[in-house]
Amino acid sequence: MNKMNKYLFQIFLAILFISFLTVNAGAQSVVINNVRAALKTGSSKELIKSFNNTVELNFDGEKSNYSRTQAEFVLKDFFKKYPPTDFEYIHQGASQQGLTYVIGKYSFDGGSYRVLIYIKKISNDYLVDLIDFSRE
Repeated sequence: MNKMNKYLFQIFLAILFISFLTVNAGAQSVVINNVRAALKTGSSKELIKSFNNTVELNFDGEKSNYSRTQAEFVLKDFFKKYPPTDFEYIHQGASQQGLTYVIGKYSFDGGSYRVLIYIKKISNDYLVDLIDFSRE
């Protein structure tokens, strides 16, 4: 392989790598945006579309694992008890293990919850693995 072909091959690999990263970042962004919209409107039906097959839900330290169907009912009750007035993200990051997390504020009449959300890459999908609601 001559120098020019080797150079072109390296450029091709760099473009391919950047494309891969962009697609992954785009998939994460879709999940993050969908979760924000569902929490903002209090839609358990929309929220579970971004869930893993089982998800851990924590409400003020009480932790339980639920199937998507069970989680929908639990969240529906939560939204009924604490209808949202707003939801916004405060921080977003990733752990060294590759787990994406977002921290947000869920507001309702009479108070707010700090919300921690873990998003895992499972196969080729990014899915919510945990949501932790802590009353502020």
